[in-house]
Amino acid sequence: MTRILFLFMDGVGLGQDDGQLNPFVRAEMPVLRSLLGGQPLVTGTTPYIGSKSTLLALDACLGVPGLPQSATGQATLLSGQNVPGIIGYHYGPKPDKAVAEHLNNGNLFNILKSRGLSAALLNAYPPRYFEAIASGRRIYSAIPLAVTSAGMQLKTDLDLNAGLALAADFTAQGWRDHLGHLDAPVLEERKAGEKLANLASQYHFSMFEYWLSDYAGHRQDMDQAVLLLEQFDQVLFGLLNVWESTSDLILITSDHGNLEDLSTRRHTLHSVPALLIGPPDIRKRFAKNLSSIAEIAPSILDLMSINNG
Repeated sequence: MTRILFLFMDGVGLGQDDGQLNPFVRAEMPVLRSLLGGQPLVTGTTPYIGSKSTLLALDACLGVPGLPQSATGQATLLSGQNVPGIIGYHYGPKPDKAVAEHLNNGNLFNILKSRGLSAALLNAYPPRYFEAIASGRRIYSAIPLAVTSAGMQLKTDLDLNAGLALAADFTAQGWRDHLGHLDAPVLEERKAGEKLANLASQYHFSMFEYWLSDYAGHRQDMDQAVLLLEQFDQVLFGLLNVWESTSDLILITSDHGNLEDLSTRRHTLHSVPALLIGPPDIRKRFAKNLSSIAEIAPSILDLMSINNG
């Protein structure tokens, strides 16, 4: 069976080939560009089919007026349903009742679990996160809601310390600098990528949520965005350096545009990338019906030979 690592980059669209607006053009990203034949991650690069990767542009607007939002976009990615089309609006950042119902009634995690397959969200969450959830001060965003609705436990600081999960910034430096967890095991970016590959190899389906990309887009700080992307590229180096499978797939995609256009702090109407890394036949099968983010979950289930009909 094909194993899938879903590397979710929040708030990443396909923007213009303009280094004044788009940090994907300005940043030094040799690993990502090598996957794209030397080209940057911009709208003009799609569609691209190379020896190691395929890049497609996916519709994130889904026929609904207004700017795409995180809750409905992520619910669509995980459920395979056009959630904003069904409820009639884009919504976010956290799910409202209508969005939550679509996650609770069927998502990748509970579908895979019901088939006896292993699945995991590889992010670790700090103690204060669980305390805030328990107290009602915050609610789950779409991805952890999908995991918990499947009866799965989110990974904790204990998992991070044991090397069984990764921090949101991959390296865990943020846990030390911003959360006060001075014992958090900090990893160099390439080592974090290697850890990501090793963790993913333990599951049929694994997901990592990289939400810092959306935060960087909202802040409109080009220098910080470039630094973030260059660090991400080094994580990608480590991931691919030890990713030895000849039958598995790495999927990188997003829920809506944002980071690719720093002229605005709002989300964008741009298509989002679907970057597929793996054997040509696996990529071809996965990409055959891809045109919007609503086809991501069905394509994952098809590739894993699961009929969700």
